[in-house]
Amino acid sequence: MERAREEAGLKSVMDIAAIRAMLPHRYPFLLVDRISELEAGLRIVGIKNVTANEPFFQGHFPDRPIMPGVLIIEAMAQVGGVLAFKSVPPTGRPVVYLTGVDKARFRKPVVPGDQLRLEVEVLNRRPPFWKMQGKAYVETDLVCEAELTAMVTEEKSENR
Repeated sequence: MERAREEAGLKSVMDIAAIRAMLPHRYPFLLVDRISELEAGLRIVGIKNVTANEPFFQGHFPDRPIMPGVLIIEAMAQVGGVLAFKSVPPTGRPVVYLTGVDKARFRKPVVPGDQLRLEVEVLNRRPPFWKMQGKAYVETDLVCEAELTAMVTEEKSENR
């Protein structure tokens, strides 16, 4: 199976250490646990394991915990950020800013014990802007989708 994935141009998994080296987010706001597929400049698939001890479940909602939709969108955006990082030639330290969310739809609630599969595909790219389609699944059920716009720029040094 791994050989077939490599022949299809799919790169192997990125673990949490590789993701942390790339994204500036940290607990409790790092919402990606693993990257399972990556085709630079085209598409990416990330995984978020939703557990009962997530801090947002204390208030959303204590008697019926549901992952906030805005955090599902943020998880998709973080996966899209990894795609952008892996697709841009390294000239400095890239920084990705979410600049827009369009056509967001929430289909089913996400609850503790679910595993989100976050699929992000590039729709259009005009540097420094990227337009991406994000879809979040639990098993085979589409739970959320949105078009995301991001700007990729370089980190400014503190001395400037």
